[in-house]
Amino acid sequence: MAINPSLLFLSLLLLFNGCLARQTFSSQQFQNECQINRLHAFAPQTRIRSEAGTTEWWNPNSQQLRCAGVSVMRQTIEPNGLVLPSFTNAPQLLYIVQGRGIQGIVMPGCAETFQDSQQRQQQSHGRFQDQHQKIRRFRQGDIIALPQGVVHWSYNDGNERVVTINLLDTGNSANQLDNIPRRFHLAGNPEEEQRQLRRLAQQMQGRSERGEESGEGEGEEEEEEEDNPSRRSRHQEEEEQGRESSSCNNLLCAFDRNFLAQAFNVDHDIIRKIQRVRGNRGTIIRVRDRLQVVTPPRMEEEEREERQQEQRYRRTRGGSQDNGLEETFCSMRIKENLADPERADIFNPQAGRISTLNRFNLPILQQLELSAERGVLYNRAGLIPQWNVNAHKILYMLRGRARVQVVNHNGDTVFDDNVEQGQLLTVPQNFAFMKQAGNEGAEWISFFTNSEATNTPMAGSVSFMRALPEEVVAASYQVSREDARRIKFNNKNTFFFTPSQSERRADA
Repeated sequence: MAINPSLLFLSLLLLFNGCLARQTFSSQQFQNECQINRLHAFAPQTRIRSEAGTTEWWNPNSQQLRCAGVSVMRQTIEPNGLVLPSFTNAPQLLYIVQGRGIQGIVMPGCAETFQDSQQRQQQSHGRFQDQHQKIRRFRQGDIIALPQGVVHWSYNDGNERVVTINLLDTGNSANQLDNIPRRFHLAGNPEEEQRQLRRLAQQMQGRSERGEESGEGEGEEEEEEEDNPSRRSRHQEEEEQGRESSSCNNLLCAFDRNFLAQAFNVDHDIIRKIQRVRGNRGTIIRVRDRLQVVTPPRMEEEEREERQQEQRYRRTRGGSQDNGLEETFCSMRIKENLADPERADIFNPQAGRISTLNRFNLPILQQLELSAERGVLYNRAGLIPQWNVNAHKILYMLRGRARVQVVNHNGDTVFDDNVEQGQLLTVPQNFAFMKQAGNEGAEWISFFTNSEATNTPMAGSVSFMRALPEEVVAASYQVSREDARRIKFNNKNTFFFTPSQSERRADA
């Protein structure tokens, strides 16, 4: 079969452009953002309270997050709390720190495959048979991949709070707006969150100091209402009708009611109810009665997922890796649990374990250009010095604490301190780093801005030092052949050093 040269050239061009998409976008938008002389481990800056939970944002204007081209938020959902439907301008990785619940993700163009049973319909006295897209259960340790522009919602059906860490990859080529995190809400009243993010956006655009001190944010909001006749007339109508809220900031509220009535083919009264927001409930509301939706039984679904995950793990270990083609768009896997110790990819019984997630074991990550790892270090154990070859690393400390050192290209230590539980730290691409747990150990989740993030260890059995000839080591560091041999071969571990090793070196 003859190959069309033009078609081949076009395919190679598309592949080349796809590989460089993030690099080009990042170099244009975040040029000189990574000239970092000092890093800091820091907590969220803004906290927005909703009726049934809180949303906290790390300041996206911080230099280290601008360097990585990401934004990070933490959500806390109280029992019976519903996170209202929304979508974002950037791909997300969401990690479940604690709790369990259900989540719905609306894949464009996919069928509603979950339907009420006839028995349930009869029990509900002839209620109309509902149908909707797939609903997935999540639990502590799950990491969930969310494409940009895809509607998602979640509900806490457990008895404890759900806590999530969400990374938005605003530097991703899929985000064609700007590097400001944007959540497009389809219900509720996100006014406070929008106001806080607007102020952070002003900081990123160099207009924050004067605006924040003089209350410019509120003034801008009033000016927007004055410049928008449709919004002004809608507010006047609401005041005349004695409604409890004078503002509505989700997407459906901004459209003309006549248009929406025609689009949904419903009465105007129903559209008024959709656009009405009672009170300042925010974006996480409390459901009065338990949310009744069609979901598989909890244990059945979790057991099935565990079996499938074990089968995928065995296939990967056996050299047979999925290429993602067996997954259709509508049924693709979007989550994987990293908390199970048996899931570990790297394990040392004296030091700890690391579980990795990349495009090979979750194919959707190839499209999102993201990956992750969950790590555990035991008492006083550590990770040997290394650097990220092709990605920025955003680390969030789940439990305990660890001392972390980060060194830049000039050989300057840009960070040497403890990262405490609940704090965030960015390690830029190619910056060398190491960490050692405190007396109580340490657990963390890290996100990477590459679907196949790769580290190069500086010591140990797979390190760059092991790959060098003894003569090169001896000449480079002006040591004897015997010392060069010790430097190369004394640490038999791959990624860890144990407390006993570090204590002996310190005593010596």
